[in-house]
Amino acid sequence: MADTDVQRAVLKGLLALPRPLVRLMSGGAATHVGGRTLDPAFQFLAHQARGRPSPTTRSPQEVRPAIAAGFRIVAGRPEPDFAIEPVSIEEPDGIIEARAYRPRQQDPAAPVLVYAHMGGGVIGDLDTCEAFCTILARIARCPVLSVDYRLAPENRFPAGLGDVLTAYRWARDGAGRFGAERGRAAIGGDSMGGNFAAVICQELKRRGEPQPAFQLLVYPAVDTASETPSMTTYADAYPLSRGMMDWFIGHYIGPEADPADPMLSPIRTADLSGLAPAIVATAGFDPLLDQGEAYARRLRAAGVPVTYRCYDSLAHGFTGFTGAVRAADAACREIAGLARGLIEGGV
Repeated sequence: MADTDVQRAVLKGLLALPRPLVRLMSGGAATHVGGRTLDPAFQFLAHQARGRPSPTTRSPQEVRPAIAAGFRIVAGRPEPDFAIEPVSIEEPDGIIEARAYRPRQQDPAAPVLVYAHMGGGVIGDLDTCEAFCTILARIARCPVLSVDYRLAPENRFPAGLGDVLTAYRWARDGAGRFGAERGRAAIGGDSMGGNFAAVICQELKRRGEPQPAFQLLVYPAVDTASETPSMTTYADAYPLSRGMMDWFIGHYIGPEADPADPMLSPIRTADLSGLAPAIVATAGFDPLLDQGEAYARRLRAAGVPVTYRCYDSLAHGFTGFTGAVRAADAACREIAGLARGLIEGGV
């Protein structure tokens, strides 16, 4: 058995203990912040992370392998009965690598969902969101194309955003390759991937292109220029702290970019009408909580159909913790069910 498998099995066993014991191993008392109570499994993981060097003290190149190894321990297993295909998309700047997931029970009327992983635009890869992508594909019964976009600081804004937009257009125009109707595509992502999805909907509107079938925004980063109460209340949250947010943004946008640019902060676009129906999901223990909630309100006020969920006991990044945090797995399955509901409703 590989070391990762051993660590995953040990962690799963510990977190399967009665909740009071898990709390006891996590400092003894439940974590209450901002009127919310943190899930015991997330509390345990946060407790274990204390004392470790902060990623902000190292370069992205040094941090990426360690964070990837950590995600392998807490990530869930991919869902069964899938066709998984590596995909290469040609663009002027080179090749965009991607990974397609097609469920055995695919709905031929469902759009292909183009998905961008979390990681602040600085870390993450196709493995980061694989378990969640397979949950989405199986429950929503749609093909999912996960995009391995370029990362900063080697490729700062708007390189990664451009890759996802290129991949979206490629998948939309060639959706038949994935068993979907040509021209039928949705867009989604979590954290910075959610930022990309929101910006892409707005960019398509500006260019007069059809809107995606729907947009799926999971704890999206939609405002890089504002201070909100949740940034203070959950400044020390695990795994995303305020310090980590600043580290990500510093590497992603560079000193020449304007944080208030709607291409970075889509919530600052004046007119949000006419955008794709949206599913917006947030985590309670997350500096980005207020941003996602505010964007959902802005969309709804502009007449966009919005389904909003806040998972109060969970933390940022929960889509990557489905193997360790049962509530995270349940939340991901509910989100996939919401996507299925939109598809069945004829989006």
